[in-house]
Amino acid sequence: MSITTEYQVTGMSCGHCESSVRAEVSKLAGVESIEVNAGDGRLVVTSASALADADVLAAVDEAGYRAARL
Repeated sequence: MSITTEYQVTGMSCGHCESSVRAEVSKLAGVESIEVNAGDGRLVVTSASALADADVLAAVDEAGYRAARL
């Protein structure tokens, strides 16, 4: 069973921003799919098992943005 978690990301404004967030979050073990939308600041992560929010937030931070779980 997959688990889907949503986050609000601040600071994204373009496709490059989306790509940066996607690249960092995809490095996390267990990630199955990632949807990133700079327009509304949403990040939706689907994983095989529960991911630690701290890991996702750290990945977004590494991409240069801030996030909070919705």
